[in-house]
Amino acid sequence: MAGYKPKVISLTKRPGQTYGFYLRVEHGEDGHLIRCLEMGGPAELAGMKDGDRILRVNGAFVDGLSHSEVVDLVRNSGATVVFHILDEASYKQAKSEGVNLSDPHNTPVANGVAKQAPKPKLCYLVKSTSGYGFSVRSVKGEQGLFMTDVLSGNVADRAGVKENDRLVEVNGVNVEYYTHEQVVDRIRLADSSIMFLLVDKETDRYYQNKRIKIEASLATVSHLPHEPCIIDMTKGSNGYGFLLREEPTQTGHLIKDIDRGSPAARAGLKDRDRLVAVDGEEVDSYSHEQVVERIRQSGNKCCLLVVDKDTDIMYKKGRVSPMLFWEERKDSLFPPSYTEALNLPVPVRPLAPVQEREEELKPKLCKMEKTAAGYGFHLNGIQGVYGQYIKEVVKGGAADRAGLEDDDIVVEVNGVNVEQSSHEEAVAMIRNSGNSLEMLVAKKCVYDQLKAKGVAITRLLLGEASYVQVHSADIPEACKEEKHERPGRPETPTEPARERTSSVSSSSSQDTIDERL
Repeated sequence: MAGYKPKVISLTKRPGQTYGFYLRVEHGEDGHLIRCLEMGGPAELAGMKDGDRILRVNGAFVDGLSHSEVVDLVRNSGATVVFHILDEASYKQAKSEGVNLSDPHNTPVANGVAKQAPKPKLCYLVKSTSGYGFSVRSVKGEQGLFMTDVLSGNVADRAGVKENDRLVEVNGVNVEYYTHEQVVDRIRLADSSIMFLLVDKETDRYYQNKRIKIEASLATVSHLPHEPCIIDMTKGSNGYGFLLREEPTQTGHLIKDIDRGSPAARAGLKDRDRLVAVDGEEVDSYSHEQVVERIRQSGNKCCLLVVDKDTDIMYKKGRVSPMLFWEERKDSLFPPSYTEALNLPVPVRPLAPVQEREEELKPKLCKMEKTAAGYGFHLNGIQGVYGQYIKEVVKGGAADRAGLEDDDIVVEVNGVNVEQSSHEEAVAMIRNSGNSLEMLVAKKCVYDQLKAKGVAITRLLLGEASYVQVHSADIPEACKEEKHERPGRPETPTEPARERTSSVSSSSSQDTIDERL
């Protein structure tokens, strides 16, 4: 498929377990969607993402099959199944272009190598004493302005500008419908540097034939003089060895105080680098606490995308994200063949026992009695912000035996709804509960689906079940509120209270169908 590379993922489950995701069809959405990935399940560990579309099951093309037929194919696969999946954005673009996703041989091939769709290009020019070294011209009867008089060896030529390239954007602003004078004025008003989005004749014709609007998000960054840095690190005994900070005078998450000889220093991380992404996930819009949590979730290995000051200025000049660099590098990694995927080792962690669909969309009422160790969990949230969730459930503790799990959303404490309570209020209610505690909670996936359907989460959803379990034992007291630490140090064993973020995207339509797999 031209420009589209499905991932081939092999999943294996143990008897009585699931693959750790829901297969859904949703009103207004094409395809068979991956939803409600269970953290630590086979699907999540293998790289499936929320919103991915399943194209093939064990080699059989399923995009045109009914939901029940695809579910049957997966269930009849036994303990191992192989999926071809496409990410949501690529799937939607392929559909809009009319790409035949069922044809495994429809990728253009030149000399035995898959030919990629041509790309516009971003070119960054820094003015010299003799200027930029180009002119712009308009052609009667043709839309737009074209580059001309590109002087060999001069600024424009070294930046990748070619004779007759058509000018699409100047510093992130589309100028296709500007007059010659307006474009010249915009270039002259720029300071000592400028970013162009350009297309050559072949690329221009390709996008016009496809009726695709040319945007910087489609461009190659291979001509740009500065590159973001991909930092691969393995955590040491003292963590990664850097601080993550936010500063009032500068936007973004900044790297600070890198320890000499630390994994961060050895990997090439620099002071005041700006963090763009963690393990391929852009974090510009994340809060400080969310970024720290995302790094912690990476475990003992972490891959960061960062930019230094010059690179940051360059990308901001063109109003584009450095993620373009990541995507371009990622595209060079081809998925394994179908045969290879069958033999890939897949990490498997125990999943919760499979329940019927009716039981899955229910909260849990967990009763526990305080022991010498307390209840054995932490309540996480942001002070002054609504919403609480469970973390660090002590294995074998009262909370664990009562059914509480990490990331459960807290709905009620001792019969009182706390969804709109602050973190301080919820902590106080737990502290004042004495030696017994009753909590109505729901898994994140269940909580999000019920909320999407407008269902109030109360004990009435439990049916005849009154509670999960009551336990009493003599174990020392444990803290119920959040732990505190020096902000921004990802490697430390404790961390600040974190804002809960949903990892699931659910449809609010009544026409949604899903199946746990």
